[in-house]
Amino acid sequence: MIESINAPTYQTGDRPYRVGFLLIDNFTLVALATAIEPLRMANQLMGRELYNWQLLSADGQTARASDGMTVVPDAGIDDSGEYDLIIVVGGVNVTQSFSSREVQWLRGQARRNVVLGALCTGAYVLASAGLLDGYACSAHWESLAALRERFSQVRCNNRLYTLDRDRLTCTGGNVPMHMMLTLLARRHGQSLANAISDMFVCDRQREDSEEQPVPLRKQLVAAQPKLAEVAQLMEANIEEPVELRELAELAGISRRQLERLFLKHLGCTPSRYYLKLRLDRARQLLKQTSCSIVDIASMCGFVSATHFSRCYRKYMGTAPKAARAAVYTIHQTDEVEHQPRSSAREALQRAQAEPTYGVFTAPSSTQESVGTGGLV
Repeated sequence: MIESINAPTYQTGDRPYRVGFLLIDNFTLVALATAIEPLRMANQLMGRELYNWQLLSADGQTARASDGMTVVPDAGIDDSGEYDLIIVVGGVNVTQSFSSREVQWLRGQARRNVVLGALCTGAYVLASAGLLDGYACSAHWESLAALRERFSQVRCNNRLYTLDRDRLTCTGGNVPMHMMLTLLARRHGQSLANAISDMFVCDRQREDSEEQPVPLRKQLVAAQPKLAEVAQLMEANIEEPVELRELAELAGISRRQLERLFLKHLGCTPSRYYLKLRLDRARQLLKQTSCSIVDIASMCGFVSATHFSRCYRKYMGTAPKAARAAVYTIHQTDEVEHQPRSSAREALQRAQAEPTYGVFTAPSSTQESVGTGGLV
């Protein structure tokens, strides 16, 4: 089982938690934005500067994102201050986009016991510094093959994100937001994370156990176009599953050939793969919609709700009802504490000027005391 960062006791603290984002050349802007925004919203809802962040580049000069936009960092790595957490923001062509200077600086931060993280392809930079050896690691599927080939001591997985002791890594897109929501939930309670999700019109917080969708075409179409074709047919026929014999005929191969291809390249039978696709779709519907279990069973090609529940429990390890997200009560308070001026504080003050501004206090019943486990 992959270890996770445990939640410290809910507490206000005497100073903001300091986060530095190291921008690697051609970094992905969406990954950076979705990692910062939960911190900003945590400050806004709590009415105080829980988190302070800085953008960093190797030399303090303008950093260019993969979409061509430029970002002016707050400091260079040699002029930066002290941090509780450093997050490497990677992007396009990461293997050629960082320098030994950045690697040495990250090693120095690790020696100071700073918690380290990575977004998108940034895990490759941490791995190059030897800072992921023995750790579980998530990264964008485009960089997973390079990570696995070059860094045998890194325990790569295909999960959306991973929190392992004093390391946190994730894939790209909007996944950083979900990783940061999990971090905030573990530091301050799930109710605050749910309130932030509501502000972002995010219907659910994705779990670290979920796997990133790796396009089958990217993996197989060049070497096994028939297998890719059948898999795409399966994905397009979830509600009314197609018989394996018919799938094989549509692909122009025999059923026996189809079974051999799945066993050789995907490690399972076609039936098992098809069932997994349907159960994955069911899990999405359970967590993202209010559809009844009977309706979801029908939408995912199961003959009855009983059959669906039995399959779901067997392969997902829990009953469909248990997969539904819990609802938390949100409370508000008007308490605002004075904090030193910073970019995070300025964002908070701008929010306070809005007529819709409100702050948040976790109910006392949800403030559980647990071990620190790495992130404090």
